[in-house]
Amino acid sequence: TIPFISRYRKEVTGGLDEVQIGAIKDQLDKLTELSKRKETILATIEEQEKLTPELRKRIEESWDSTEIEDLYLPYKPKRVTKAEIARRKGLEPLAKIVMMQNENNLSARIKSFIKGEVKNAEEALQGARDIIAEWINENESARNTVRNSFAHTAMITSKVIKGKEEEGAKYRDYFDFSEPLNRASSHRLLALRRGEAEGILRVSISPDAESCLDRLNRRFVKGRGEVSEQVATAVDDSFKRLLKPSIETEFSNQSKAKADEEAIRVFAENLRQLLLAPPLGQKRVLGVDPGYRTGCKLVCLDAQGNLLHNEAIFPHPPQNEKGKAAAKVAQLVATYAIDAIAIGNGTASRETEQFITNIRYDRKVQVFVVSENGASIYSASKIAREEFPEYDVTVRGAVSIGRRLMDPLAELVKIDPKSIGVGQYQHDVEQNALKKSLDQTVESCVNLVGVNVNTASKHLLTYISGLGPTLAQNIVNYRAEHGPFTSRKELMKVPRMGEKAFEQSAGFLRIPDGKNPLDNSAVHPESYPIVERMAKDLKCSVADLITDKALKKKLKLTDYLTDKVGMPTLLDIMEELDKPGRDPRQTIQVFAFDPTVKTIEDLKEGQVLPGIVTNITNFGCFVDVGIKENGLVHISELADRFVSDPTQVVSIHQHVKVKVLSVDLSRKRVQLSMKGI
Repeated sequence: TIPFISRYRKEVTGGLDEVQIGAIKDQLDKLTELSKRKETILATIEEQEKLTPELRKRIEESWDSTEIEDLYLPYKPKRVTKAEIARRKGLEPLAKIVMMQNENNLSARIKSFIKGEVKNAEEALQGARDIIAEWINENESARNTVRNSFAHTAMITSKVIKGKEEEGAKYRDYFDFSEPLNRASSHRLLALRRGEAEGILRVSISPDAESCLDRLNRRFVKGRGEVSEQVATAVDDSFKRLLKPSIETEFSNQSKAKADEEAIRVFAENLRQLLLAPPLGQKRVLGVDPGYRTGCKLVCLDAQGNLLHNEAIFPHPPQNEKGKAAAKVAQLVATYAIDAIAIGNGTASRETEQFITNIRYDRKVQVFVVSENGASIYSASKIAREEFPEYDVTVRGAVSIGRRLMDPLAELVKIDPKSIGVGQYQHDVEQNALKKSLDQTVESCVNLVGVNVNTASKHLLTYISGLGPTLAQNIVNYRAEHGPFTSRKELMKVPRMGEKAFEQSAGFLRIPDGKNPLDNSAVHPESYPIVERMAKDLKCSVADLITDKALKKKLKLTDYLTDKVGMPTLLDIMEELDKPGRDPRQTIQVFAFDPTVKTIEDLKEGQVLPGIVTNITNFGCFVDVGIKENGLVHISELADRFVSDPTQVVSIHQHVKVKVLSVDLSRKRVQLSMKGI
């Protein structure tokens, strides 16, 4: 797996990181697919007995899919085309005569072709032109000429479909829109494609047709006679009917793929930041799912996230049972020795936060507002039903909110990444590519942090390098039957845990109170003998080596180099011995919104407010300032310098200060700035 290779095989890869190894794997997948395509193409041409040694050589040596498809085009089985109909009428020899352009008496030559289905000279010429148009369309050089023109001069244009103005109001910016294709940003391309799919916009991509035709004519039309005029007519027809639509589709697909790639990259980066959000850790938490009419659902969780108690309170309108609700919350905090309170950031969140912070408790209690994106998806899911079969969706939702505070990664892996709400146009991009990228991101994050094999859920274990759903379930079953694991070695007793799966997964599975202190570190079991040798050389135990910094300084790492163990592995081991099992995530910070701002009407231009970054796109980021609507900080307002990629300036859940630039009450839009604050 990618996490295993990048972490434990640095000598072999020259220290390539996960991103680089992932890129190699993607490239390998593409080339493997292309290789299969080439086999199919060669077999098809061979069946037609048209595969020359030169053609075979060109196809076998090419790794450019466009070039390969161009070479295949003349041999590709087609539906019945105009050219095919003309061929059946026996007009291919006439097409060859016209194409040569050295016939002086065309009308005399045509006479011999007026027979059978060909009624007159015009019909014969039309058929010949259809065949020539197809030849031009299948000519590699002609296709590259048009391609070149698209690459340099293509404009993407959109027009609103008559009568759809009102229905498609959100696409107003694209009702009469045009810009060079090579300058169109991914979010605009995806918006145009969505508008097209919804039947609001008509989108087209066109090159400079005049210069394109000019170049094609120079290539195919030789001279000025009546025969050359026929070829010129065929060139015009070929361009408008065959070449332009075909290359337009190609560029449309290419631009869509590029836009998808960009959107998926931003989504994956946002997801990574969200999954690696700081955890509160193993503390007792009161989870609150706020609401008005239906009340606020409360759940008390122990330090492991188990549900101890649940009930509802009604501090807001219409019931307004403030006193009763406050007494209940204070009593639960005392009874269950609550350390922190997690409040969902949905409906009634601000009012609930204010209500909760005004209560007097018998201990110090930290209050956090937690993103509840995807919590409703989780609470209605099969996973939630398995975890809490006897509770309804509202209780499950509140549990998810509480657990997200304790360990965002462990809780968010239970939700389809697409539902976490940190993407842009996630339903418009290529779904398989999106799933692959997001799954890879989740796998990367889980393995970076590592998991406690004695407390991790099946869903968390599934993402560990080398495990998958079956082994994850087997680990949970083994744990239930035999009690907690006491060593990594014991994992080998789990059914279906072979040597390969153990090798891939062991370094990422932690055993905090095991017999061997290395079992709670990222040191791989295959490297235990090295650490044991180090301890022996220093005449101390492995535990002493971990706790005593001075001892480690006495080691001369070059003494431990072998043909298999290089300096990268030894440096990783030393780093891990310094902080065994330490969580790489940052520590959590308490955040407070401006108490005077509750709704969009409370915002004033020029106001400076605290906010939390909730989503990042490639045109800026969205910030929650404590009202229902998130405000947009456009990419041009992120910093006092030029910014090409918002992720270089902001990260998901980052606490920021923003200035209100403008408030559009009718469209519920807020423009913010982070410049000069």
